[in-house]
Amino acid sequence: MSRHWIFALTTLFASLSATAAEPLRVSAIPDEAPTELQRKFAPLGDYLAAQTGREVVFVPVNDYAAVVEALAAGKLDMAWLGGFTYVQAHRRANKVVPLVQRQEDAQFTSKFIANVDSGIQTLADTKGKDFAFGSPSSTSGHLMPRHFLAEQGINPERDFAHVAFSGAHDATVAWVASGKVPAGALNASVWDKLVEEGKVDTSKVKVIWTTPTYFDYNWTVRGDLDSALQAKIKQAFLNLDPAIPAQAEILKLQRASRFIATQPENYQGIEAAAIQAGLLK
Repeated sequence: MSRHWIFALTTLFASLSATAAEPLRVSAIPDEAPTELQRKFAPLGDYLAAQTGREVVFVPVNDYAAVVEALAAGKLDMAWLGGFTYVQAHRRANKVVPLVQRQEDAQFTSKFIANVDSGIQTLADTKGKDFAFGSPSSTSGHLMPRHFLAEQGINPERDFAHVAFSGAHDATVAWVASGKVPAGALNASVWDKLVEEGKVDTSKVKVIWTTPTYFDYNWTVRGDLDSALQAKIKQAFLNLDPAIPAQAEILKLQRASRFIATQPENYQGIEAAAIQAGLLK
């Protein structure tokens, strides 16, 4: 074999090896504090690396829009999205694939909360008061609470004294607890977690209403990600077994009893709600 061919084959194998070694770039909408997102993802990242044979790197982002743009631009391979950010990503690129969701995401809810000293007992009592949503692009912290407020005949811009955006669910709770705003809305799962961990003083903050159910979060991949890798990732999530202690811990951190397959059709209701609310055109 000539030196030319030896060099060419060596270069080819080196290139293939480098490609195989490329990490799986993963991110998540920043609906909680960055340190909390990293803590929740670390064991899952190790599990996915073992299941796929790929190094998994978590890429933090500053806001919801950055996740959508990075996924659409191919700078991320996979992302944890809310129902609304999935719809935005699908509209932005039309090349994203929702793989799995938690079983809980098929019947998700939001909580409306109020400062105990505010005198607010019902949704109607929030009229004329300041009110906090999470991120403008949050499904459970903005879009769906706004949707259900409209069903109750409440228009935030018309009926609230001032509308504020805290940026994250845990921040909304902190704002209401401190009295910065008398009321707000957030992800029910985050509320439950904060209560369980003793990170919210229920003598200062109370739930005044829980929304009807809707589809929410999912793990989405860019559409041009290798199909075999997509299948491995999906199966890895579906295989998570609460009977195995290490995997039970992953599920606990993800606030999931188990993961189930999902599909684009599940988020048509979210898209319709966003259009009706004037958040999509």
